[in-house]
Amino acid sequence: MSKTSASLPLSHPHAPLLSRRHFVATATMAGGSAALGLGLPLAARAAPKFPSVVNYAQIGEGKAEPGAVLRYNMGGFDLSKSLGGAKIDWKPGFPASLPVVEAMRAGAIDFSFITSTALIYAIGGNVPLVPLVSYPLPANEVDILVYPDSGIKTIQDLKGKRVADHRGTTSTYSLVRSLEAAGMTLADIQYVNLPGPDAASAFANKRVDAWITWQPGAELNVRRLNAVTLPGVKTYDYAFFVATEKFASEYPEAAAILARTARDAQRYIEAKPDEVVAKFGELGGFGSNKLEQQIYLDLVKSSRLSFSGAGQLNLVDEKTATDIQSLADSFYTLKIYPAKINVKEWMMDKRFEPVRRVVAQELAKS
Repeated sequence: MSKTSASLPLSHPHAPLLSRRHFVATATMAGGSAALGLGLPLAARAAPKFPSVVNYAQIGEGKAEPGAVLRYNMGGFDLSKSLGGAKIDWKPGFPASLPVVEAMRAGAIDFSFITSTALIYAIGGNVPLVPLVSYPLPANEVDILVYPDSGIKTIQDLKGKRVADHRGTTSTYSLVRSLEAAGMTLADIQYVNLPGPDAASAFANKRVDAWITWQPGAELNVRRLNAVTLPGVKTYDYAFFVATEKFASEYPEAAAILARTARDAQRYIEAKPDEVVAKFGELGGFGSNKLEQQIYLDLVKSSRLSFSGAGQLNLVDEKTATDIQSLADSFYTLKIYPAKINVKEWMMDKRFEPVRRVVAQELAKS
C-alpha cells in the first residue's frame, strides 16, 4: 500500500498485481483441494518441530507495528527463543499486502500480515497460503475526507462529485457500502482511481472533491489540511496472519507461535502505548516528524489502526468467511476482480483443520 507520508507505516494492499490471466485460470479451482500445492494434508509430514530460519515479512519500514516489538525484543519478547533458536530473517520494505502475497508464491516469505482484499487475490491466483488467524479491521479505520468549505456534509452530497480512491482496496469496499446505504452506487459519483500518494496530492491541491482512505493517513490529512470527515463511513474488511502451506505443513507449531506472539506484541503495544510508541520513534518509525508520532499514538489509544484488532485473534469462522465472500462478490460485480471465486468454501476447507487445531491450542495461552 502506498504511503501518504514517507514515514507513516500503512498496511493495506495496493491495486491488483496478480496476473489477470492467471487469476481467471485458477479462480475456479479455489474452492477445492486442487488449489493445494502439497500432496499430503497439512501437518501430516514428519519434520523437525521448528525451522532453522523464518522469513517474516513486514509492511513498510517495520518500525511501528507488532512485528517491530518482536524484531527489537521489546518488552522481554524473544521470538527466536520461542521458536527453538530459529533465525528470524526480517523482511521489511513491502509497500502492501499484495507484494507479500507474490513473495509467498515465490517461497521468499513464510509468515506475514495481509488484508482480505489481498487474500482474495491469493485465492484466485492459486497462491498456496494458510489463513492462520483473522480479526475485523476497526470499524472506524476508513474515512472520507472533504474540505470544510466544500459544501459536502453527507454521503448523499457526493453525488456528481470527484471522489478519489485506490481501486481494489479496503477503502473501495467502504465506499461501495457507504454509497449503498445512501441509496447510491459508484455510477452516481465521478470515481477517480488513484494510489495513495497521487490521491493525497490531488486532494491537497483540490483536484478532487473528496478522498476515501485509511488510518493513519486519513488523520494526518485531517490535521495537516484541516480536512473534515463525513459521518456514517465504516470499515468492512478483515486482516489475517498467514503462512505458506509448505511452512504451516512442516512446522505447524512454529506457525501457531508466530500468530500468538504477534497477538501478544499487539497487546503489549496497547498496554504501554506511550512507552512503545516512544521507542518506535527512537527507531525512526516516524522520521523526525513529531506530528506523525503523536497521531500514531492517538490512533493506538483509540484503536483505529490496522493492527488494533490483532490483540484479539480468532480462527477463521463462518461469519468471517461469509463477510469476505460478500466483499469478493461485490468486487466481481464491479469488475474489480476478473473472476468469481468461492472464497467461503476455500476458507472453510477441512484441509486447514490440522493447523487450526494447533493454532487454537497456542492462542489459548495467555
